Amino acid sequence: MAEYKGIKGFKVQSLASDPTLVEGQVWYNTTGNVLKYQELAAGTWASGGDLTTGRYSQAGAGLGTAGLTFGGAPGAKDVTESYDGTTWTEVNALNTGRSWNPGMGTQTAALCVGGAGGPPPDGTATDVTEQWNGTSWTEVNALNTARKKMGGCGTTTAALVSCGGPPTVAITESYNGTSWTEVDDLNTARLNLAGASKGTPIAALMFGGGPPSVAITESYDGSSWTEVGDLGTARYSLGGAGVQANALAFGGQPNVAITESYNGTSWTEVADLGTARYGMGGAGSHSNAIAAGGSVPGSYNASEEWLRPLAIKTVTTS
Repeated sequence: MAEYKGIKGFKVQSLASDPTLVEGQVWYNTTGNVLKYQELAAGTWASGGDLTTGRYSQAGAGLGTAGLTFGGAPGAKDVTESYDGTTWTEVNALNTGRSWNPGMGTQTAALCVGGAGGPPPDGTATDVTEQWNGTSWTEVNALNTARKKMGGCGTTTAALVSCGGPPTVAITESYNGTSWTEVDDLNTARLNLAGASKGTPIAALMFGGGPPSVAITESYDGSSWTEVGDLGTARYSLGGAGVQANALAFGGQPNVAITESYNGTSWTEVADLGTARYGMGGAGSHSNAIAAGGSVPGSYNASEEWLRPLAIKTVTTS
């Protein structure tokens, strides 16, 4: 049988008081004579600051406490806002206004990819890609196939976008920080799907989509897509956060507040959004995510933060 030292490389510490929490840490509390460990508690949504410009079908990047949202409808907006965990502040605008655009990256290093760049209500698909450096947007190499309503994940140097239209396609493109390359198609073409936003081009997860609503989830290993466990609730225009084996899906059409957590095998419903919405700027990790704006229906400016705090647990024999 494997020992803790063999797995972690060090023995369990004996401490008189509980240490500063580090996820996965195990220690023996000599005061209480108990073995303890730290894990993430159940997550909940809490009200965040309001956007300065209410909108829907925009993109999101970053985390729930350090977020960025850009683009959106109605029309093809160029508005970019940065979030410090309390307040949204308008910063330098996109060079090309758009809606139904995926985003990825962090608050200070993000990508805005494709989207609808034409007149309302839906706009014409564009191939334009812009990179954010924390201060301003710069146009970089374009997608090979112009489209809107894609799913996306990754960073400014390693990103992935999938599906979109029109017409509805299963095309996936990978970005290496310089150019886009078409890679393996998803098994099911669709619009308005979501990605686990912190995923990578060799470990990605895409889920949902439509219309009509689907619950399909597909996992990517850098070579091929494999259909895995379906969402519990089929929907499109939903938000996505997390990574391939630890993802979060929230909101979507039909207008729902449902949030689901993915463990690498199956989805489980967890705490709902405070307000049902779709087309929000969603991004973040499985423990620190943001749902900004969206439609309820109609333009909406409220945001919600998803947090899973660290919690101390005591090992018992029962």
